[in-house]
Amino acid sequence: MSLNTEMFLSFAKIGTFTLGGGFAMVPLMESEIVDKKHWLTKEEFLDIIIVSQSSPGVFAVNMASHVGYKKGGKMSSVVAALGVVAPSVLIILLIAMFFQQFKSIRWVEKMFMGIRPAVVALIAAPVFTMAKSARLNKRNFWIPIVAALLIKCFGVSPIYVIVVAAIGGFVYGRYTRKQAKKNNQPQKD
Repeated sequence: MSLNTEMFLSFAKIGTFTLGGGFAMVPLMESEIVDKKHWLTKEEFLDIIIVSQSSPGVFAVNMASHVGYKKGGKMSSVVAALGVVAPSVLIILLIAMFFQQFKSIRWVEKMFMGIRPAVVALIAAPVFTMAKSARLNKRNFWIPIVAALLIKCFGVSPIYVIVVAAIGGFVYGRYTRKQAKKNNQPQKD
């Protein structure tokens, strides 16, 4: 099987079995891309999550196209994006065709109510995985908490949080490099 066929089928499977949008896909994508197919390392996967989240557009499509590009170039990027989108388009078309006929059926309504908590769990699971991969520790665990509080409670735009975090990371990186150089230099008498 060619890489593009395998890429399309893998992302079509991810797109078919994920409810709840982009972040709910992360555990399935990680399982398929990192654990089963070994197309990316965990670090590369985390980097693609970050780039995909900060890129304009649909998160799942960004993820698929970045993974496809990293693994096989431009054509694989397009194939992966089509693979992740195709199931959703087909399912939405089917629902649109028959929605009026089954929207008032009680068990269908209950089924959708039951799916909601599962979607929350699917979205929460990547948070813990990303926290491990991001190497959160005693010194820096407060950063995502403060960022979330600023956004949720105080209405600060995520763009400002990202800019401040990027500047802070840059400054901290420069500071730690200077300290490391200073500590490694031989002392002058």
